[in-house]
Amino acid sequence: MSLVNPVFVDEVKRSGEFNANACMNCGVCSAVCPMGIELLPRKLFRYVLLGLQDKVLENRETVYSCLLCGMCEANCPAGVNIAENVRSLRYYMNKKVFKI
Repeated sequence: MSLVNPVFVDEVKRSGEFNANACMNCGVCSAVCPMGIELLPRKLFRYVLLGLQDKVLENRETVYSCLLCGMCEANCPAGVNIAENVRSLRYYMNKKVFKI
């Protein structure tokens, strides 16, 4: 069971540009991903928006597996900055969790 952290999304937003709320959950991002990453960006971003910090941290390997190639972003009909969102999550994890 994950606890809800109501300020999680605000903390991630402070780390950079995070526009995951524009996601329409269409699935194009996962269809074009060359890595075939199991955890869809839309699901990961939804965790952030819902304040499920534990769920995001459980999937840190996925966050760091992304190549940041931009294929998902280039094909996103909603214009979600997916690669930048992943960078924001990495920055948050590095500063707040791993204290790098």
